[in-house]
Amino acid sequence: MEETGGSVLGAAGEWIVWIAQNIALAFYNFGYAITHPTSWLDWVIWTNSTEDKESLLRFVYYGASVEFFFVAFMFFAVIFAFGIWKNTFLWNVVRFLEGIGNTVGRFAAWAGLAMVLQQVIIVFMQRIFTRPDIVFGFGVPLDFDISWYAEELKLYNAMVVALCLTYTFVQGGHVRVDLVYSAVSHRTKRVIDMFGSMFFMVPMAVLIWLYSWFFMWRALMSPVVNATTDLDKMMRKARVVKWKVETIGFSPSGFNAYFLFKVLIILMVAMLFIQAWAFLYRSYLEWKEGEESENKYLDKDVLEEGEEPYDHAEF
Repeated sequence: MEETGGSVLGAAGEWIVWIAQNIALAFYNFGYAITHPTSWLDWVIWTNSTEDKESLLRFVYYGASVEFFFVAFMFFAVIFAFGIWKNTFLWNVVRFLEGIGNTVGRFAAWAGLAMVLQQVIIVFMQRIFTRPDIVFGFGVPLDFDISWYAEELKLYNAMVVALCLTYTFVQGGHVRVDLVYSAVSHRTKRVIDMFGSMFFMVPMAVLIWLYSWFFMWRALMSPVVNATTDLDKMMRKARVVKWKVETIGFSPSGFNAYFLFKVLIILMVAMLFIQAWAFLYRSYLEWKEGEESENKYLDKDVLEEGEEPYDHAEF
């Protein structure tokens, strides 16, 4: 029994030391990445050189690494620590982060209109003009089969879901199941919000990121890389790595850019992670400043007169 207890304490001690080491290294890693951008960003301007390929593989490797997690975590934790001392600074951060979600979401929401208009065009071209394809543009036209445009409608839907997720959260538009939240005090609500952001939103975002990061890159480059490949093995692959964007469709003439869905997953998770911290910051500030600060600086959409939806039909 004593031996089991000692092993548990030993494992817990090693775990604590490992976390402390990674927290300390996070500041060094962040500083090194900032001062040596060419080591991981050279691939942006692709010249097919070995240096570019090594830079790309470093970017891929560290994008879902322990080092990157602790850098991101400590970046937002330092902002929070400074904001505890300077609340005005933290409010500005909240407004900026929520502004990102609102701006991206409001822009991406137009994809819903584009989806409807494109569907109308498809119906007209098929049923009235009996054309097998649709051509857009001048000079070098965009010419695809109608089935390509029909399948591409799913991309608009994915854009609305992925890019409007945080926007809907900021606007308070998600469906919520409330068992105890409405019955507790203002400060208790804010404690629940802070707990939820740190122990539900952040871990969920990190977990989805870890699964989707290499999932995306497998559709963009060759040879295939995965989470079990260490950095040394990736560097040895640098000589043969090349761009190989996946363009396989479900039908011969159907939509063939499904890699965009994988990119959207990464954008969605990144915005969710950022919003989790913004929600933590807002919850803390509203907890500290009291009920009068509830929804302070919150940029919510307001329906103008005449824009309200009908509650019932009149006959």
